[in-house]
Amino acid sequence: MNHLTRQAPKPMLLVKGKPLLEHKLLSLPKRVTEVVIVVGHYGEHILKYFKRYYAGKRLIYVFQTTKNGTGGAIHLAKMVLRDKFLVMMGDDLYHPKDLNLMLKHELAILGHEVEDPSQFGVIKTDARGHMVDVIEKPKRTKFKLANTGVYVLNKKFFDYDLVSIGNGEFGLPQTLAKMAGQHKIKVEKARAWHPIGTPKDLKKAEELVHLFK
Repeated sequence: MNHLTRQAPKPMLLVKGKPLLEHKLLSLPKRVTEVVIVVGHYGEHILKYFKRYYAGKRLIYVFQTTKNGTGGAIHLAKMVLRDKFLVMMGDDLYHPKDLNLMLKHELAILGHEVEDPSQFGVIKTDARGHMVDVIEKPKRTKFKLANTGVYVLNKKFFDYDLVSIGNGEFGLPQTLAKMAGQHKIKVEKARAWHPIGTPKDLKKAEELVHLFK
């Protein structure tokens, strides 16, 4: 995000006058009453803005001082997580109806159909719509569902060793794929998803945010 995150974390960048993270908290299903936020770069900005309660939800903060990936982030939160929990990235836009749909399952991953799978981690599925594997930026594949970074997990996830993805980081989806041999992981198709990785994506979010309500 270049200069935009020199003094603030990406989830606090503004879209229509509100931080990205605020849009996300407001999109959560009503049945979610407690939120664990894993913070790192300028995490104190998030704590100062949202404090301990926001929109009727209790907020718990876990600090990730070492960049050890999404798998590492989940393990840091292990002690405060309940048996079943929803996971989503802090800087993408998701549709509330997709989040509600995910909560119908014990284990699930949310994918979004894309034209160019080579730019994403792609979910490989079986004939019944369950996850088999995740393939990072494949050059050729018949699978078109990009991993959006939304999951429903349970404490069984912690029975599996984290999968290294290099540079000291551990991947959540790669570890989840290890579970697929013993557990059915439902793949749901998102109606809407807007990943934000560049200033251009952030600007586009201004035009699209109304679609995520």
